[in-house]
Amino acid sequence: MNYQQTLDYLFSQLPMFQRIGSAAYKADLNNTLAICKLLGNPEKQFKSIHIAGTNGKGSTSHMLASILHAAGFKVGLYTSPHLKDFRERIRVNGKMISQKSVVDFVERHKKDFEIIKPSFFEMTVGLAFDHFAKEKVDIAIIEVGLGGRLDSTNVISPLLSVITNISYDHTNLLGDTLEKIAEEKAGIIKPTTIAVIGETQSKVASVFLKHGKEKRSGIFFSDVFFDLKNIKQSFKESEMFLSADVFFIKNKHKEEVFRIECDLPGMYQVKNIRTVLCSIFFLKTVVGFRIPDNAILIGLSSVKKRTGLKGRWQILSRKPLVIADTGHNEAGIREVLDQIKLMPHKKLHFVLGMVNDKDISKILGMLPKDAIYYFCKANIPRALPASELALQANNFGLNGNVYESVQDAFIAAKKRAAKNDFVFIGGSTFTVAEVI
Repeated sequence: MNYQQTLDYLFSQLPMFQRIGSAAYKADLNNTLAICKLLGNPEKQFKSIHIAGTNGKGSTSHMLASILHAAGFKVGLYTSPHLKDFRERIRVNGKMISQKSVVDFVERHKKDFEIIKPSFFEMTVGLAFDHFAKEKVDIAIIEVGLGGRLDSTNVISPLLSVITNISYDHTNLLGDTLEKIAEEKAGIIKPTTIAVIGETQSKVASVFLKHGKEKRSGIFFSDVFFDLKNIKQSFKESEMFLSADVFFIKNKHKEEVFRIECDLPGMYQVKNIRTVLCSIFFLKTVVGFRIPDNAILIGLSSVKKRTGLKGRWQILSRKPLVIADTGHNEAGIREVLDQIKLMPHKKLHFVLGMVNDKDISKILGMLPKDAIYYFCKANIPRALPASELALQANNFGLNGNVYESVQDAFIAAKKRAAKNDFVFIGGSTFTVAEVI
């Protein structure tokens, strides 16, 4: 098989959660364990950091990878989903896995996979672990796909576990309360290791502390250690959140204050940076990694360059201002909307596409009623038909036209937008992927 035939096999023969939703979710680790055994247990051949959370785990993963790369380590990075190219999921020092490596892996193990019958995600996890072991990475940053406890990545024994935050998402699989969701995320905390929690949330803090006590693990909340403030307000208003953002960081224990710059623009990155700094602190002081302060500053200022991260408050043009963001659940959309309010613009044009397996009523109720909407459907089975999205949106006072494709909606929005207007693309990762 060539590369395209290999991808067709992966996407069509093996269930892929991102495309079809909960039908592809497997609630045990048996297949992943079988794949790891088949591959000679590559997950035991490299050090790792495991990252879960409802929002921010992708940005946090990429920031950590960038800092460790700047510190001189050979860094594996496994994330999901991809936006344009499947190989975005598996990188070493920012370089995507080669097409040949993907093809060779599938051809080598295809017969065994037909016996094990793994999901798309289970097989991809195996590919990532195998690649990192062969590349002899110093450390791999492993992002959880969904949940934590039963996620396919949860077969590793990490040096450090990180949980960014807890919010409502995938409630049909993870639970319908924050406490239940936190229990699933806390499943990545391993015995006698440290876990960094990104936010102290009153409803779920006790869940993490309980797991820490049971597993004799250290549980540390990053907002207890670090305080960050975005000071971009001092910049020209027209440039707010359009390039690198500047932050003041205060180490609460040492009373140190220093300035950093991050090339991932956006207020919501404040929390992720705080989580990253706390994680680096424990990697240095407990695990023993040598990470100079200069590497932290360099790494945070060059995340996109070093890791290839896309889709986070990504600027596509400036006149009119066009920005895309992959925030897609209640908490993520709230962060995006807070930022939209701060952007100087005359009229907001909102290209909106969502998925069909979530209750989107809370999100629709949050969206601005004075925007012009361009309802569309991404080209995946899981996407919500644009006409159905428009019907639901109308019930919340959101008005606009229906378009046959994301590209049609995007073209219409750009054509209608005046020079001082703002075009935003979002609602799902897949909507963003088709634009960028």
